[in-house]
Amino acid sequence: MAITTTRYQSPALGRFVTFTAILPFEDFGVYTNPNPHPFDMKKPLRTLYLLHGITGDDRDWIYGTQIVQYATDHHLAVIMPDGQNNFYVNNNPSEPWGTFIGEELVAMTRALYPLSDKREDTYIGGLSMGGYGAIRNGLKYNETFSKIIALSSALIMDDAVNSTEDAALSFQKKSHYDRIFGGDVLKLPGSDMDPRQLFLDKKLPVDIFMAIGKDDGLLEKNRSYKQFLEEHNASLLYYEDEGNHEWDFWNRNIKKGIEWLDQ
Repeated sequence: MAITTTRYQSPALGRFVTFTAILPFEDFGVYTNPNPHPFDMKKPLRTLYLLHGITGDDRDWIYGTQIVQYATDHHLAVIMPDGQNNFYVNNNPSEPWGTFIGEELVAMTRALYPLSDKREDTYIGGLSMGGYGAIRNGLKYNETFSKIIALSSALIMDDAVNSTEDAALSFQKKSHYDRIFGGDVLKLPGSDMDPRQLFLDKKLPVDIFMAIGKDDGLLEKNRSYKQFLEEHNASLLYYEDEGNHEWDFWNRNIKKGIEWLDQ
């Protein structure tokens, strides 16, 4: 197993970006490996692109969960980009974070590591802001991703559309949402940043795993999206589990999500 952190200049974003990768090469235990070529990959790795929440970075999942162990147990490569606080969408033509996630990062990591280029081996997941990002990019780039893991997803479109400058937190102000969602948040409904519209527009079927804590403030928003998906016959596995918007919940449920990937 290897953990690497890579900093490279992104053509899409025109700046240096960082991602951390977990690569579960042959597990030979604590001491020596009888195999003289342990890094020869006869079969390319299945890959989960895993997105952090707001205020997080590319190492959040490593610090907050047992993702390294889960990746090792399931022989799954995990790629964790630093998405800053940009919701993994194209904020404007010079900050195309959605294009970076859905196109460039996949191509770059496949060139760098022994990752499978098969759709059925390529997944995307995340928590909170990253849960939204996983739904958004998993559906938009449905020719690349076959499965989505969405935990405590920040499905905040209505909040964004109805926001004002009176919000107590900076990232809940209308000016913030305008910057994130293409300059005018009122254009969000029906756009390629609207999770409902993206589901209706997808070309290929995508399997979705959703989980939300019973004490999470985003519970009703996730229930609403679940109902929409069920009404449109989505391939959906939905959990409501004990807990809030917290790492204990995400640690338990990313494990469930990765187990679901194997099914």
